[in-house]
Amino acid sequence: MTTLQHAQLDWDENGNPISRAFADVYFSNESGLAETRHVFLTQNALQERFTALPANGRLVIGETGFGTGLNFLCAWQLFDACAAPGARLHFVSVEKFPLSRADLVRALNLWPELKPFADPLLAQYVAIHEGFQRLVFDGGRVTLTLLIGDALEMLPQLDGPIDAWFLDGFAPAKNPEMWTPELFAELARLAAPNSTIGTFTSTGWVRRALNAAGFKMKRVPGIGHKWEVLRGVFVGWPEAAAAPAAAKPWFARPSFKHAERKALVIGAGLAGCATASSLAARGWQVSLLERHDDLAQEASGNPQGVLYLKLSAHGTALSQLILSSFGHTRRLLERLERGVDWGDCGVLQLAFDAKEGERQAQLAEAFSPGLLHVLSQSDAEAAAGVALPSGGLFYPEGGWVHPPALCRHQASMSNIQLMTHNDVVDLRRDGDVWQAWEGQHLLDSAPVVVLAGAAEVKRFPASADLPLKRIRGQITRLPETAASQSLKTVVCAEGYVAPGRLGEHTLGASFDFNSDDLTPTTAEHLGNLELLREISADLTERLQAEQLPVDQLQGRAAFRCTSPDYLPIVGPLADREAFFEAYAVLRKDARQIPKTECPWLDGLYVNSGHGSRGLITAPLSGELIAAWLDNEPLPLPRSVAEACHPNRFVVRQLIRGK
Repeated sequence: MTTLQHAQLDWDENGNPISRAFADVYFSNESGLAETRHVFLTQNALQERFTALPANGRLVIGETGFGTGLNFLCAWQLFDACAAPGARLHFVSVEKFPLSRADLVRALNLWPELKPFADPLLAQYVAIHEGFQRLVFDGGRVTLTLLIGDALEMLPQLDGPIDAWFLDGFAPAKNPEMWTPELFAELARLAAPNSTIGTFTSTGWVRRALNAAGFKMKRVPGIGHKWEVLRGVFVGWPEAAAAPAAAKPWFARPSFKHAERKALVIGAGLAGCATASSLAARGWQVSLLERHDDLAQEASGNPQGVLYLKLSAHGTALSQLILSSFGHTRRLLERLERGVDWGDCGVLQLAFDAKEGERQAQLAEAFSPGLLHVLSQSDAEAAAGVALPSGGLFYPEGGWVHPPALCRHQASMSNIQLMTHNDVVDLRRDGDVWQAWEGQHLLDSAPVVVLAGAAEVKRFPASADLPLKRIRGQITRLPETAASQSLKTVVCAEGYVAPGRLGEHTLGASFDFNSDDLTPTTAEHLGNLELLREISADLTERLQAEQLPVDQLQGRAAFRCTSPDYLPIVGPLADREAFFEAYAVLRKDARQIPKTECPWLDGLYVNSGHGSRGLITAPLSGELIAAWLDNEPLPLPRSVAEACHPNRFVVRQLIRGK
């Protein structure tokens, strides 16, 4: 993992930011806004293109060098003024050295006319860490995907077509790594047909290198002190160059051919509500079908869940997923009510033995202090407000969430219809649509169905073989006391305890791999109290937990749903038997990549297997489903999306000769 480094800035006499590393300005001191509009908006013909977007149309802009976000804000301002109400703007920008929030505030204060757009950006500019970071504005009308890292490491991981490019690294003489043939090849790989490009430099070798990559570049008059700038259009991948590697057919995007943008989402827990929200934000009409009398009635119904990041120091797919997903969820929570719906109190993971202490030290080396850092025992006790047996790893941006509040927020969009008491027991294909049946009663139909009911997705033949496992977990609710109000942060060891919410602490959670009974048991309440004692004997005493009558302990049990590799299962479903037949050659040679198109079950998707991490991974997984359906840039590196794909299991079976 590469730890995040914020930009180091100096400020000139006019208050303009200057990069200390590259000794270059972020924008023109004399005409920053005018230059941005001329170089990037005008040369990409954005006013005309925004105006021409149909309802549910979308334009995707890619940028090298997010900097202060000035180009993004100017593009958003123009989009807001010109585009039809149903149209969408998706902006993707790579940035190795993001500004700290304080520096971003200071820089954007220079542009008062952009305040209506800068304020929402600043409100969402939290938990910006390494990797892919998605920010959503204006009810989903505007999406910003920041790729935090080196451009030549980030762009090859991006999957999705770009309609217009802003080439805006620091000047070629100051930062040559942002102007290489390798980078231009990535721009060409991602370019949609007739994609346009604008850049402030008119340097001859930059123009020639872009031409060689497949863009047809032209010098045009500049603005201010820039005599000339470049604009161009993508005319096609150069014949002399080796074509970029195509996605394996079983990970390629299924095409969506239907005019009707309607979807059924089955299951109204965290995964289902997130999926419904992401689709609704893109103009889909969504029927959210739930068998219970309300949303968030199963594992998503606990009073408090923890934003806990179980990371690896080695950059695994799971770690990349968690880091991107954590930021997305954390930004979503800014829209909820603090203290009732969520608490940004931080999360402390105790170093309860030597092995855990060693793991935490490795993580502290691998990640930025703003994400996590080690606390001594005394510092941990000061952060938590109670006596603790050890120090540990502190996640300052973590905290607790009331999951039903997040579900309700996401399901509240006007084009989502929550249909409770609708238990889908059968899915049938009828022409171009899927039908959801409960016995002899047709509940609803649509060209797209997303199965989001945890392990219940296995009730349908198309998803019955997904290797999902249910694990029973029970939480215990303890009454808050005057003394327990000193607890200031979530504390975890083998279990967890959260600061009080509405007069109660949540404690848990047990793991039972064998029981199918959801009746809370005294034995598991006692087990949870033992987990509490291991976390803090002091807190146990403050809660008077030893004096509470065992038969009066309150709590609830639910099933977590997990996969064998602990990654969620998110994506389009294929016909299993046809898949085995189409790719049988993998049994003999795992290196073969047949060109046979994957036998997709048209319009059928799954979002499940989030285990105990659903608060973190489910919301971004909803964005992933929507990106596939709308042919957008994915919110995750392609390798991570592949690692979560349902087809990973059948590919492994074939390779193993099964």
